[in-house]
Amino acid sequence: MSAIPKPSLALIIPAALLLLSACGGESDEERRERLHLPPPDYRADARHGAELFAASCAECHGQGARGGKAGPTLIHKYYEPSHHGDYSFHAAVRDGVKQHHWGFGDMPPQPQISPTDAADIIRYVRGLQVRAGIR
Repeated sequence: MSAIPKPSLALIIPAALLLLSACGGESDEERRERLHLPPPDYRADARHGAELFAASCAECHGQGARGGKAGPTLIHKYYEPSHHGDYSFHAAVRDGVKQHHWGFGDMPPQPQISPTDAADIIRYVRGLQVRAGIR
């Protein structure tokens, strides 16, 4: 009797997620709103992000995202896109962050920052990182 091959988890998990998505009744727009993400066609504006960062983030993360007394620099390899992708920044705005790389304490959620504003801030920070050689 031959053994029946087991399906690969690499195939099962995406299929299950697709099925749950289709059966869950949640639209892409609802999912993006729940996850605090901008619309898929939103084009982030780094200039606006710089203004928003200065008003909402610099108090903790310092001018130019170089760190401050209450928050770490974001111009560091820990925050490069391959380690902390854009979604991790969106999640930090939405949910806050438990202290993990630095000794500044937890970051509280930032509900006053909309998903599109967060995308603009992320675009600004990513530009700063690129100029500092972080890719």
